[in-house]
Amino acid sequence: MARAIWRGAISFGMVSIPVKLYSATESKDVSFRQLAGEDLKPIKYLRWSPTLDREVEYGEIKKGYEYAKDQFVILEDEDFENLPVPSKHTIAITQFVQASEIDPIYYEKPYYLDPDDAGKKPYTLLLRALEEKDLVAIGKLAIRQKEQLVAIRPQDGHLTVEMLLYPDEVRPYEGSDVSDVEVSQEEMKMAFALIDMLHEPFDPERYKDEYREVLMNMITTKLEGGEVVTAAAEEAPTQTVDLMAALRASIEATRSRKSSSDSEKAEATAAADDTEGEDAEAEEAPKKGRKSTAKAGTRTTKKKKTPAR
Repeated sequence: MARAIWRGAISFGMVSIPVKLYSATESKDVSFRQLAGEDLKPIKYLRWSPTLDREVEYGEIKKGYEYAKDQFVILEDEDFENLPVPSKHTIAITQFVQASEIDPIYYEKPYYLDPDDAGKKPYTLLLRALEEKDLVAIGKLAIRQKEQLVAIRPQDGHLTVEMLLYPDEVRPYEGSDVSDVEVSQEEMKMAFALIDMLHEPFDPERYKDEYREVLMNMITTKLEGGEVVTAAAEEAPTQTVDLMAALRASIEATRSRKSSSDSEKAEATAAADDTEGEDAEAEEAPKKGRKSTAKAGTRTTKKKKTPAR
């Protein structure tokens, strides 16, 4: 299990649930070190003070809030610890809402909630109540020098905490206004047809980071001294002039892909059925042989005896 980044309790009315919090995700980004071009040695970043003209050790660093140019309010570790905020050690549930009421733009990062031994029963109670009512609990959690708005929701037999952004952390949309752009009914029908063809249950297992896969293959090839194959450059998409023509072409291409995919699935299923049939016949053959032998033995034992003269 991952290392817990916070320990505390969920306050559910008068019920207290001791829990620990740990990250539900991990980065799979391919990381690179920055090297000096001259000797290809890693670059080292120093905590450098320009006035002291020396490197500053981590233990010497203070946290300062800049309220004016080069003017700071200094806060010590005990100042953060003594903040009179109950959410430092407790997630107090303040309301329950439908998950659909939370716009996805407010979701920031997911974490898992794991109960301590003493909290397993109240944890299970909250989990099952949320599952039965199909609701999400809203509360606050102070962590990493911020009081975070959180949503607690059930997922696959456990509780997940979603860190939420505050409204003032979401930038207003400043792009183009398309409210007055006219779209014909025929274009809408074609768009609906394309959407219906691609509408199916979401399966995250279908997707993978192809960029990372190709990048790692390139790194491995370079490491082994092989020749790196460069893909042909794709043509830049041209601006759509005839929307209906583009929609028709998209529908035909999608229909062709789905037909090809269905044929491959059918062939795979047929091949699997043939393999199962061959295996069944192979298992049945010894049985038939044993039955024939048994019948022959039966006929042998039933021969009439020749009377003695």
